[in-house]
Amino acid sequence: MTKNMGTFDRAARIVVALILLYVAFGTSFAATGLLHWLAIGVAAVFVLTTLVGNCPLYSLVGIKTCRDC
Repeated sequence: MTKNMGTFDRAARIVVALILLYVAFGTSFAATGLLHWLAIGVAAVFVLTTLVGNCPLYSLVGIKTCRDC
């Protein structure tokens, strides 16, 4: 699996994932229900794609945000 995500893209995904986890666990806005699980799921996908460095959606569309790939 080749990397297709740049450093800024990966950092932005981690920030968004942290915000989503805060919304899911740290506020009463999404304390229970579908929004809670949706925020956790999206955050998990963002963290996973950041760690791997490959976004499947980018691969489908043909986007590469890294300089060296």
